[in-house]
Amino acid sequence: MRLTLSLIMVACLAGTVRAQAATPKAPEGFQSIFNGKDLTGWDGNAKFWSVQDGTITGQTTAENPTKGNTFLIWKGGVVKDFELRLKIRLDNGNTGIQYRSKDKGNWVVNGYQGDYDDTKQWLASLYEEGGRGVLAQMGQKVTIDADGKLNATGTVVNAKELRGTINPKEWVDYVIIAKGNHLVQILNGKTVVDVTDEQESKRAMEGIMALQVHAGPPMKVQFKDIYLKDLSK
Repeated sequence: MRLTLSLIMVACLAGTVRAQAATPKAPEGFQSIFNGKDLTGWDGNAKFWSVQDGTITGQTTAENPTKGNTFLIWKGGVVKDFELRLKIRLDNGNTGIQYRSKDKGNWVVNGYQGDYDDTKQWLASLYEEGGRGVLAQMGQKVTIDADGKLNATGTVVNAKELRGTINPKEWVDYVIIAKGNHLVQILNGKTVVDVTDEQESKRAMEGIMALQVHAGPPMKVQFKDIYLKDLSK
């Protein structure tokens, strides 16, 4: 009996260790905005969004397509100046991370988007969904002037070399930092986009956050370890 109880205790301890490993502690100063179990605090179309193996999963199939881009919206409030950290894995297609965006209803979101795709063409570019389109491609430092003209002012990374090191089907660290009108996107510790938006009539200084499932061929994207830090305080 003592041996049986010991084995049970060992099994329970192992299960606890695995559970702790699956939900790492938030970095200092950050809050976890995904509990690893369900979509509490998020809102999206259940036809496309679920939690699988401890990850937020967005998926379409040939039998279950989406007619337009559809989003999973974080319901924790408006973000202004912030740092967002997460891990992303994409099996196919195109996805993105919306920030300082607007909820247009019916799970449609417009605004700044950290882009991500399996062809690597739009990998970590800054796109404005429902707005000005591509604002910066991977590797670019851009200033958008008051009239909306995009002025490339430098290079932040060798895009060709970095693309060669990224496999979208594997977990990649994605960081977005927004401070005032300065927007920075980072992949695996390397700054990939640096944008200063001086077009006051178009830019957004606050808004919602959301995750994207893109219309088109069947796709699957997963997100985990999602942490947010408020930089406006």
